[in-house]
Amino acid sequence: MQTFLPVFESISRVFLLLTLGWYLILNLQWFSYRLDRLVFHHTKPWWNVANIVLPIALFYVAGAYFWVFFYLVYLPTLFLWYRKIDKKLVVTARVKRFFALLAFASALIETLRFFEIAQSGGVLSTLILTLICSQILENFLRSRFKKQASRKLLDRKDLIVIVLTASYGKTSLKHFLLDILKPRFRTYATPGNVNTDLGIAADINNSLPSDAQIYIIEAGAREIGDIMTIALMTQPHYAIIGKVGKQHIEYFKTEENIKRAKREALISPRMRRAIVHESAKVEANDAIVTLNDAQIQNLEATLDGTRWNLALHDRVIRLETPVLGGFNAVNISLAFLAALELGIGEEEIAKAVSKLNNFEHRLQPIKNKYKFILDDSYNGNLDGMLGAISLCSSWNGRKVIVTPGIVESDDESNIALAAKINEVFDLAFITGALNADLLCSHIDRDKRKRIYDKRGLETILAKETRSGDLILFANDAPSYV
Repeated sequence: MQTFLPVFESISRVFLLLTLGWYLILNLQWFSYRLDRLVFHHTKPWWNVANIVLPIALFYVAGAYFWVFFYLVYLPTLFLWYRKIDKKLVVTARVKRFFALLAFASALIETLRFFEIAQSGGVLSTLILTLICSQILENFLRSRFKKQASRKLLDRKDLIVIVLTASYGKTSLKHFLLDILKPRFRTYATPGNVNTDLGIAADINNSLPSDAQIYIIEAGAREIGDIMTIALMTQPHYAIIGKVGKQHIEYFKTEENIKRAKREALISPRMRRAIVHESAKVEANDAIVTLNDAQIQNLEATLDGTRWNLALHDRVIRLETPVLGGFNAVNISLAFLAALELGIGEEEIAKAVSKLNNFEHRLQPIKNKYKFILDDSYNGNLDGMLGAISLCSSWNGRKVIVTPGIVESDDESNIALAAKINEVFDLAFITGALNADLLCSHIDRDKRKRIYDKRGLETILAKETRSGDLILFANDAPSYV
């Protein structure tokens, strides 16, 4: 027994550290590996209390009784929690390096204990040391990786680089521009939602085709300096800044900070021309083409498509597209202006616009024999969601919405959203906990229903909806929100 207990406690301490490290790296992955975002901006901070703060505190105060709690309470609870969340851990090279460092640090501490070289080596200090070493290593690798990507891009003298950003709609704008340019140029764009400096560097190093003539880069930001880093690394020839609003205001604090961050896309020694929406508040000059909302005229948005007139300096161009949602007229118009700058004729661009389609999870119609379903689950901004709701208002039958509200925005925006939901929809399913109370307080009681576990959503909808209903999935966010 005297030999068993020290060995049991030694193995258990390593197991505890690996378990705590697993929770940490999972949450860090959700928040772009920013510890400050994990600590100060977690939408469910009690998760951190239950899964990090409480077990560490009990480890130091409960003595040997802690292991009863660890094996019989903590581990089973953590396992059940992980089964319920939507966004699982992606085992990347960075995750592997983190666990390698943590395992090494844990084994080293226990070896020093065994040989009585060290009498103590706490769980908290080992976690902190591992996080520090991991950050140093990742910063070194990140810098080297980004320099490699920058050199590769700058060596491609024949490649035109376009960086685009916006508060929302960046991915749709990217795809609209890509589809407009593809008939004329060998065009490549960053895939999916890749929009960080490291993700873009990986795309350049590993996936950028050697014969591409145009490279479209989507740039995202959670703080001032993020887009500047991307702009300095890629040095674009053209920049596009779409609509700028309150999205991610919890990180930027003010709208002016958001605008300042988006304007960083213009920082490039190779910049030829920028196409910007008026909301970015960019000072006019010969290199800036500004799109004003007033230039989008006679807008018609129906469940069959979108039509509008785009007013230029001396002429008006009629544009029609199967793309749903009147708010998409801004992004398509920005793409139109960018294509003009690249030498494509107006008629050719208009023809390409007429063939555009909604992309996956962005007002995407889903065929159903009995119900009309609109998947708008990747649309998480007020303008877009209000546009989708306005579109749904033209439906003659019963209207149903499934939404958690607007994430990373303010109460004012969610109240405006709730008011519009209450006006248009017959039934509203509120998912997630973040905005639930606020939305429910502004939607009639007989219209709203809370969904506490989305795993049962399909069954609930089958029971609560009927033939002829329109169902809108609006920003149905992952369960960690």
